[in-house]
Amino acid sequence: MSLKGKTAVITGSNSGIGLGVAHELARAGADVVINSFTDTAEDHALAEEIAKEHGVTVRYIQADMSKPDQCRALIEKAGTCDILVNNAGIQHVAPVDEFPVEKWDAIIAINMSSSFHTTAAALPMMRKAGWGRIVNIASGHGLRASPFKAAYVTAKHGVLGLTKTVGLETAKEPITCNAVCPGYVLTPLVEAQIPDTAKQYGISEDEAVEKVILAKQPSKEFVTVEQLAGTVLFLCSDAADQITGTSLAVDGGWTAA
Repeated sequence: MSLKGKTAVITGSNSGIGLGVAHELARAGADVVINSFTDTAEDHALAEEIAKEHGVTVRYIQADMSKPDQCRALIEKAGTCDILVNNAGIQHVAPVDEFPVEKWDAIIAINMSSSFHTTAAALPMMRKAGWGRIVNIASGHGLRASPFKAAYVTAKHGVLGLTKTVGLETAKEPITCNAVCPGYVLTPLVEAQIPDTAKQYGISEDEAVEKVILAKQPSKEFVTVEQLAGTVLFLCSDAADQITGTSLAVDGGWTAA
């Protein structure tokens, strides 16, 4: 499919899932805005690399997704937003009674509230253009819970609620809003944890993956960044015109169990 003439804004996209989505949408012809909270020469060089590889316009715009005004300013600085991918996220693990308040506030702000602010700013642009796609990168933890992840689980459940609401509010328009719920994804961050996990449990790296990291994922295989990016691209396609207000689990069967 071709996204030529469309502009995609992807939050939290200078690495991991967001970067994979940026490449996939650029490969399909979309101009892209990538984002993170940093503002380094490397960030801008990354935008140039994506642009050169795919022959589209790619810009890097700094914005701290924990701050409502910067979330909205990101969309305003983009100038146009046909496709919005809300991907920015952080994590912290602790029991509820020991969970640091500042970590709770940051996770709720970045993982959930930022999607509200960017969506609110992008919808008028989509309506003016007569077409729009909003894809929220949620999580299997938006459909299930795990101990010690209160803020993350709460935020991802909230993202699914926002997705349903926006889907209903735009149901009679050529705009869709959906969520993708990944299971355990093989990102560079996760890959770097495998040797330490194996050492901690005194097992091989293969056993660490199957018995510890992927304990909840029935397929016993990681979801790949490329698979998630392809799912996002599908939700931007004409085939997904009547898919809205829903979530799509890409999790090797985790939430089916």
